[in-house]
Amino acid sequence: MFSHAELLKATPSLSKFAMKLTRNRDNADDLLQSTILIALEKQDHFEQGTNLFSWSSKIMFNTFVSSYRHNSRFETIYDPQDYIDQVAVESTQENETDLSLVLDAMMLLSEDHQEILIKVCVEGMRYAEVAEQLEIPVGTVRSRLSRAREALQDLLNRERPRLPQHHGATAHFVSAHSTSGVFGSTAEYRATA
Repeated sequence: MFSHAELLKATPSLSKFAMKLTRNRDNADDLLQSTILIALEKQDHFEQGTNLFSWSSKIMFNTFVSSYRHNSRFETIYDPQDYIDQVAVESTQENETDLSLVLDAMMLLSEDHQEILIKVCVEGMRYAEVAEQLEIPVGTVRSRLSRAREALQDLLNRERPRLPQHHGATAHFVSAHSTSGVFGSTAEYRATA
């Protein structure tokens, strides 16, 4: 057992440790309070003559880890309403224009780049699936996708005339799927890029 005075003496060090763990003053105060409460409840487990700060800091760390696991499972700092609103909104003229620009830019890419972008970004295939289908290593899929995304982004950043019509396999595939919103908005495209 320990005295309340000994616990008060260890409190400044515990407070600093809580701040290092949480990096937030309010959360650190909450963690410190929880630690002191648990330490008082379990003081009969404390072995006299051992370091009180060491013992109570283990309680603090375990409390922090438990809280972190719980929060990561059941809470989020993001409000899902913005995402829900975006999903529910009809395609706007601006989104259709953005899609058209992406299609035009894709038509200027090499066939390899078009193919990898369609398989990963449009069809949602995993790298391993693409590698197996194309009979290439997964690392090649990653590097080819990275180069394709860079090339597409470069084309989208340039000022260029629009192509009169969409030609080829990419246009056929995308036009067949554009009614179901496969590409979605430019924001969704940028999220995948």
